[in-house]
Amino acid sequence: MTPFTASADAVLVTLRVTPGAGRAEVGPVVLEADGSTVVRARVTAVAEDGKANTALRKLLGKEWRVAPSDIDVVRGSTGRRKTVRIACNPSDLLPRLAEWEKSHRD
Repeated sequence: MTPFTASADAVLVTLRVTPGAGRAEVGPVVLEADGSTVVRARVTAVAEDGKANTALRKLLGKEWRVAPSDIDVVRGSTGRRKTVRIACNPSDLLPRLAEWEKSHRD
């Protein structure tokens, strides 16, 4: 299983986010207790007034070389479990994400 799903004009990513962390990082990809696969992410911003979500968008953009403005939290905006939508051509981004995932498996 993979945390990345393609649609016609985007890639959806399932994440488990920890706000207020000591350092910002993306990874590893882990299997959750419910059987789903997620990307773990840690952001230093606190979870108030959307600060953690903004930090997450910037962090993912930098890690995966996409514009933060192309990343939107579409599910779980107030929770730790989130789905983000990356507006892109999936055939361009999915191979890069697959390579990233290989080196970030737990």
